[in-house]
Amino acid sequence: MNSDPATTGLEDESPAYRKRRDEIAARAAEHVLGEPIAAVEYTEAEHALWRLVSQRLAERHRDLAAPEFLAAAERLGVAEDGVPQLQDVSERLHGLTGFRLRPAPGVVPFALFCGSLADGYFHSTQYLRDGATPFYSTEPDILHEVIGHGSAMADDRFAALYRLAGEAVRRVESETAVQFVAKTFWFTVECGLLDAVDGPRAYGASIVSSYGELEHFRSADIRPLDIADMARVDYDITQYQTTLYSARSLAHLEDVAGEFWASCDDTSIEKLLVVDI
Repeated sequence: MNSDPATTGLEDESPAYRKRRDEIAARAAEHVLGEPIAAVEYTEAEHALWRLVSQRLAERHRDLAAPEFLAAAERLGVAEDGVPQLQDVSERLHGLTGFRLRPAPGVVPFALFCGSLADGYFHSTQYLRDGATPFYSTEPDILHEVIGHGSAMADDRFAALYRLAGEAVRRVESETAVQFVAKTFWFTVECGLLDAVDGPRAYGASIVSSYGELEHFRSADIRPLDIADMARVDYDITQYQTTLYSARSLAHLEDVAGEFWASCDDTSIEKLLVVDI
């Protein structure tokens, strides 16, 4: 989910935007898994919004996004000149790492959303954020999904981590365990950082797709990547993050988060929570 915080709900959205969003969401809800994703005829205003935000993000990515993310984004090759069709991005992604996109009408429950990653499917919205507030979104939109998650999943090593998180959710049974996997997913896949000589750089989808948070994240309490420490930290997805975790490298991320997702179960998570809370 995009973490730009300027509003906390949908009450500020215009009726015209809400109608447009609902139309696109309704089409997504009709999608049958395995069939081609229906194209959306985006308006010129929506294409202009995509150009504005994606170009501004690209400018900040050069100095604030992790090199591994930048290489993955280049590999996916999403154009900045207009809103892409989800089917086109899905086909490109599948050819690179085996992932496919599945249209979603809105926020998907975490267990379903993350569990689908084990099968190589990523639930993605098709609507774009309100043009009145171009640099933030209270909920995930296609810009967040494609520029944030899609770019990361174009890299084989990031894609493997997404799959491991999905397998972990499928493996655990209790709601407590699911929620802890969700927390580790948030602090890595959504808001993760990698160390660099000029300071931590972002690879997490919520940060790299947020124009404002790309400027803000280095002022957070940035801690070394530590799964046990996450048990003690609360987070709010509607606000800029006050606590973030940075891995020493992508290999370190794989060793810590990847190994946790590969081996965790209800018992190990319960022991972790009992010890650390």
